[in-house]
Amino acid sequence: MEYTALKKYPKVELHCHLDGSLSLDFIKKHLGEEISLSSLQADDRCRNLAEYLEKFELPLRCLQEKEGLMDAGYDFLKNVAKENTKYVEVRFAPALSLERGLTVKKVLESVLEGLERGRKDFDVDYNVIVCAMRHHSEEENQKMLKEAREFLGAGVCAADLAGDEAAYPMKNFFTLFDEAGKLGFPFTIHAGECGNAENIRDALQLGAKRIGHGIAMKGNRELQKLCREKRVGIEMCPISNLQTRAAASAAKYPLREFLDAGLLVSVNTDNRTVSNTSVTREMDFVQEHCKISDGEIKTLTANAIEAAFADDGVKERLYRICQKGQEE
Repeated sequence: MEYTALKKYPKVELHCHLDGSLSLDFIKKHLGEEISLSSLQADDRCRNLAEYLEKFELPLRCLQEKEGLMDAGYDFLKNVAKENTKYVEVRFAPALSLERGLTVKKVLESVLEGLERGRKDFDVDYNVIVCAMRHHSEEENQKMLKEAREFLGAGVCAADLAGDEAAYPMKNFFTLFDEAGKLGFPFTIHAGECGNAENIRDALQLGAKRIGHGIAMKGNRELQKLCREKRVGIEMCPISNLQTRAAASAAKYPLREFLDAGLLVSVNTDNRTVSNTSVTREMDFVQEHCKISDGEIKTLTANAIEAAFADDGVKERLYRICQKGQEE
């Protein structure tokens, strides 16, 4: 499919971080200083996930007050709408925006206010996934989930675990996600981004409905079988995975293998600004490097709809929109 046709194609995105996807204009405005786009983006010198995560410092400084959080939600939907995104699940860690006295409740209210204004202006449906952070204490993460529970079904759709997977493996978070389940949160978990398949196994044991990245499942038929049988969504982010060295090369990227294994794979950006990407660019990338056909682009979109933490009414609307887009 030509790039222009891909850009017009209706899109659904499930794995995108708010703080890693804010525009340069937004960040300049809220920092009150001139910065270059390169200061927000990963480059070829990035050696691992930990270095990649350093690019979040400047955006997070903009997300400590109500105005910045509201503007962030609006800025985000304004930009995803440019490539005909019809539904997006945007994730962020409310606990990273408490440095100036805001509560988790006020943080979520502010972001949701901006997102709702964006939905009305740009016709993009959304949900928020709240991220617990690997480097936070059990107490901090539990507190965030309990406070965010008020918004579940009212803008918030699920929970996640993000951060430096290599330094903080899944075995440390069994109690946290047991509690998340008791609170009623469905959840996705960043797992297998840094080469450890055991993190994927543990996430599945905990009851994760989706896996963020899942690269370490490459060649592991047992784990692939488990994901296929459970219809666990696999949120793949090709360009980010190459930048963090989760994948050794484009030629070795396992999307083709996962699709052939019948996995519920979707293609996502991870961080639009940090990775200088869009869903359009990701789709173009997998067509070039993973031998993904035009028909399989449609399959990836249908997979995203099936795996979404959206209600049935939203999913039915998305299926109709995407079917119409395929026919045009």
